[in-house]
Amino acid sequence: MKLNSAGETAANTNMSAEACEDLVRIGEMAKKYGVTLRTLRFYEDKGLLNPQRDGSTRLYTRRDRARLKLILLGRKVGFSLRDVKQMMDLYDPTGSNTKQLKLALDKSEKQLARLQKQRALIDDAINELSGSMSAVRQMLTERSAPQASAAN
Repeated sequence: MKLNSAGETAANTNMSAEACEDLVRIGEMAKKYGVTLRTLRFYEDKGLLNPQRDGSTRLYTRRDRARLKLILLGRKVGFSLRDVKQMMDLYDPTGSNTKQLKLALDKSEKQLARLQKQRALIDDAINELSGSMSAVRQMLTERSAPQASAAN
């Protein structure tokens, strides 16, 4: 059995307190990032997040918070959860992460092309709808003008 000096015990206690301060409960996590508890549990089920457990309480680390930010960014720009997971799973804290960066760039280039195509289709739809609305306004104006004249 190893005995710690008072200084060592205090240092260990401080480190544990700092580590505990870094943990966030599920409710706080959901509120901070604007997601539901169900969403966080879903991401956990899919292997995207891995919170610590204290009994039935989920405690999220700084790593989980960073991963959630990446998940939300990926979803915002249209990546599937599978794509997000593939990119995050390649992360190696001790490596250069070249493979991860190349995959992220490749997927990003493809997604950007999809989004630009969608934008072009949306721009066409807006132009067609605007043209149709102008034609309908013109018809209404033409049909309202004789009635206004007849009323006088």
